[in-house]
Amino acid sequence: MATDYPGRLVKLGEHDARIVRAVKTALNRALALSRRPELRLNPANPSFGATTKRAVQLFQARHVDTKGRPLKVDGEIGAITWAVLFGPETVPSTVSAGDPLLARVLAIAAAEEAKAVREQPRNSNRGPEVDAYLRRAGVAPGYAWCCAFVYWCFDEAARSLALGNPMLRTAGCLNHWNGAVARGAVRLPTRDAVADPQRVRPGMVFIMDFGGGAGHTGLVESVQGGFATTLEGNTDASRTREGGGVYRLTRKLAEINKGFVDYAGLGVAIAPVRAPAVAPPANAARRVTTTKAKKATKTTTATTATTAKATPGGTKTASAKAVSRAAQAPTAAGRRRAPITIGG
Repeated sequence: MATDYPGRLVKLGEHDARIVRAVKTALNRALALSRRPELRLNPANPSFGATTKRAVQLFQARHVDTKGRPLKVDGEIGAITWAVLFGPETVPSTVSAGDPLLARVLAIAAAEEAKAVREQPRNSNRGPEVDAYLRRAGVAPGYAWCCAFVYWCFDEAARSLALGNPMLRTAGCLNHWNGAVARGAVRLPTRDAVADPQRVRPGMVFIMDFGGGAGHTGLVESVQGGFATTLEGNTDASRTREGGGVYRLTRKLAEINKGFVDYAGLGVAIAPVRAPAVAPPANAARRVTTTKAKKATKTTTATTATTAKATPGGTKTASAKAVSRAAQAPTAAGRRRAPITIGG
């Protein structure tokens, strides 16, 4: 449809005649320019010139966005102005993450928001949950913790799914932005996100730069045209970077001035850890042989003892009895030999 947002800023010099025609027609209607011939735009003219830009600025000055906030008066039609001019149904909206790991990250972050995690005491960067976020990111308690919260959510999600955590382990927002690509992540600069909000997806990490090394970060939960619903820590309802809890907020994509980091598809299953094979002791074979020999000796001894017990006369063997009988036999002179004692 001609009124669907085209995925780019519509501004001075726009070359698509169909889009220019739709914009001029909508502006004429919204501004009631039909009653002011000197200002009325000509839809048949395919040029987006200076007159059209002034009409856009007038429209922006007279209207608020879908959240009730004043429109930015710049004469350019992004997703936010487009939604007011043509209706919110004409801009892209994404409400769920397509990646299992990122969906789990958002579920964990939402659970923390539902718990109403807050600093204890106030304005201290401390508290049971806050300390846990910071420790997981490798930082001592007491520091700014918005990035540590994001890392904790990723780490909890990865553990629950038996996946490796793809996110860079850091509590620094700008350090994360600079190091994310080395972890395989994709970065989306703000200018590209504002031009085409459909490129911003739930589960992405947003990053803001306040200068001097200061930043702020959180998670994109959903996208509605030029707006993102976020889950973020170390903030509050004023959308500050020094707030005291975990909150769900709504931000314009344009105010997220650094960009977005996407870890979709980077959750890799962790291979199960197997115990290493233990080599038998060097003398194992000799032990087995010795044991067998001992068993054989015991068997022989037991057999001998059994035979001895079954023989009349106790421990005398058959040869001993033969000697005894020979000793008792009559001699040639008709006398018996003296008895021979066995064993002394």
